[in-house]
Amino acid sequence: MMMWTDVQDVEHDYYVAFRGVVEVNETTTVTIRTLASGWFTAWRDGVHLTEGPARFKPEYPEYDAIETVLLPGRTVFAIQAHHIGITTRILQDMAPFLYFEVFDEEGHALPLKWRCIRLPGYASGIRRINPQLGWIEYCDTRANPVDWINPSFDDQEWDPPIAAGPDRSSLGPTGLAPVQQFVLGLQPMASGELAEGFGYELDDIPARFFLRNLAPTDVPPQGVWRRYDLGRVRLGRPRFVLDVPEGAVIQFAYCEAMQHGRVSPYITLSAGPSCNLDHYVARGGQQVFEPITPKGGRYMEVHILADPASVHFVEESYLERGYYGPAEGAFTCDDPLLNRIWMTGVETYRACAEDAIIDNPTRERGQWTGDVVGVGVDIGSAAYGDIRLIRRALIQSGLCANEQGMVSGMSPGGDIFVNTYAVQWFTACLHYYELTGDRTLLEDAYPHAVRNLGAFEAHMTSEGLPDGLGWTFVDWGYARNEGPVDIALNLHFLAGIRSMITWCDILEKQADRKRCEAIANTLERVIGGWFDATLAHDDGWEQIGYHAAVLGLANGFLDGDRAAPCITRIKRHMLNCFPNNPDGPRNSDPAVQSHQIITPYFAHYAFPPLIERGEMDFVLDQFRTCWGYGLQEGRTTWIEVFDPRWSHCHQWAGCPTWQLSRYGLGLHPRFDLGDRHFVFRLIPGRLTRASGRVPVLNSEHFVDIEWEHGADGIRYRLKTPVPIWLHGVPGTSSDMTAIQDVFETVFPREAL
Repeated sequence: MMMWTDVQDVEHDYYVAFRGVVEVNETTTVTIRTLASGWFTAWRDGVHLTEGPARFKPEYPEYDAIETVLLPGRTVFAIQAHHIGITTRILQDMAPFLYFEVFDEEGHALPLKWRCIRLPGYASGIRRINPQLGWIEYCDTRANPVDWINPSFDDQEWDPPIAAGPDRSSLGPTGLAPVQQFVLGLQPMASGELAEGFGYELDDIPARFFLRNLAPTDVPPQGVWRRYDLGRVRLGRPRFVLDVPEGAVIQFAYCEAMQHGRVSPYITLSAGPSCNLDHYVARGGQQVFEPITPKGGRYMEVHILADPASVHFVEESYLERGYYGPAEGAFTCDDPLLNRIWMTGVETYRACAEDAIIDNPTRERGQWTGDVVGVGVDIGSAAYGDIRLIRRALIQSGLCANEQGMVSGMSPGGDIFVNTYAVQWFTACLHYYELTGDRTLLEDAYPHAVRNLGAFEAHMTSEGLPDGLGWTFVDWGYARNEGPVDIALNLHFLAGIRSMITWCDILEKQADRKRCEAIANTLERVIGGWFDATLAHDDGWEQIGYHAAVLGLANGFLDGDRAAPCITRIKRHMLNCFPNNPDGPRNSDPAVQSHQIITPYFAHYAFPPLIERGEMDFVLDQFRTCWGYGLQEGRTTWIEVFDPRWSHCHQWAGCPTWQLSRYGLGLHPRFDLGDRHFVFRLIPGRLTRASGRVPVLNSEHFVDIEWEHGADGIRYRLKTPVPIWLHGVPGTSSDMTAIQDVFETVFPREAL
């Protein structure tokens, strides 16, 4: 049913409780479909069922689907839904609705009897979490119905809901597996008594929290506090059972990194005020305190304002929201630091994966195209067999294109347009096809690709692609070259157009291919001429700079006699930057521009051209030095740049994970060549042994690999439960080798 309450006396930030009852005569397998205009949590007979919604563009609503079994008799669904009433990074503002429907195996909708009520205990519009997200929860639980989630609760005085929401005929499935909930038991890392130290209740809520005295000596204590380390940055919410007196105030606050040894409820780089906490007033007695909106952080503090002797902790747990469980792929080698770096990339990716690959679980939870088209697709495919989050993001970027047709750089909540992401989107769609063999992605995304092409085609000049079409993001700290066009942008554009040419060939779109060829010819002339003219100067490599050198090498402009000096220039630049050079300038904030900065993001593009030209040992040393720096001070997820003042959980900093898996194990998925086809390319550098597991995408199968140096070369062993095909195996007479069960061989080192 599409529904909402007809009690709407505030415009935004209010909560509605729904209860739906269904009865069946026999054990029935059902599929539950859910969708809403804002955040909701659902329980089945008092037990957590699901939460959501998966983000969507209002014109293209998509439901989540959950399969379960109903036992004979009565089942009660309870749902708490939030009308946010503002646009966030997750969803655009829209009229409130909740969709919840139950279907049997024949596809028939089962009848549910619904009741609803607005929950009056929640104050509206107290504080935003930050300008990118919604509202904190500020609730006096005494005003809400007691135990309304319990199936035995009497809801007869509640009102029936009214019809609301989009036409059911417009709905489609997300195509994703259900997002999971992981329950973590908590033990405090520190605790004590507290006393207030600042202001009235609403003066400055996070400041009042942060300025409390957590070791009062000159004033009497007014409550207690406990602090928790969640092990890594996570997206989720606490669930505490407390026995406290009526009127006790309970606040949960969250942060990625502690400040001055304690939890700071502020979110860095929010571009406005932030307040990363939730606030409740207790009914009195034993009670569950459980926010419904997940928030991000590694550390959590609970402050309870009540007589310390009257506060009793009954149960302390944390409910993490995530698409993925523990890593399915694997990599280990003879270097424990590299093993830790590999796993940190996976854990950061997990922390940034819910219904989408997100920018960061704390600051915004935004689905940025740059996180998807870059490192995200490769970490995902190295660690897991299911990368449907990538597919959905690529399609949503196209659905959220602007009027000119340029695909969105951040969607579907409050679209932001980034020209570099839009051109990288071409390559990412093709790469997804290479990894999965899913031709339907190319077919479904092709109309968006044509419109995206048209947006850039209309902006082209004889001198290349000029500035002005969206935000140009090449890298944090990037300093643009002089001249009429940004060469790094044009190199990204050329790579995208070349991918689009291949895409046209696959789908036999010859007219569009000719359009792409014309653009590619112009770009090749402009870029080639720029490199020729720049290298004619004595300081040519300095003028070219790091980013253009990397992209020029990757795109074939700096091969031959230019390759060696280009590689030397790239390596010299990296070694002169922090953290290789402790005295190098720091990437302290997004406004920094410098010719002496490197980032983990751009290493995704910089390292493969080096690895494939004999520089694996240099790259491994960069992993150890730069990503080793990232692990200092006990960090367990990747910081966004090589500076701790930014986000402490950003999966786009994790390129070592996929590069160690691909080049360190030797299997590169190429399912576009056929189902379960891989290109063999092992580049071990000075590693003496490695082992691991490579997912066979879109299946439950994995290929296990181990190799080590022996007296006669590299002994390589591969075990697969299903037939696979390897291309380019050294020492074989055919380009393609069929493998079943176990494959063992010895490679002379020089053959690699």
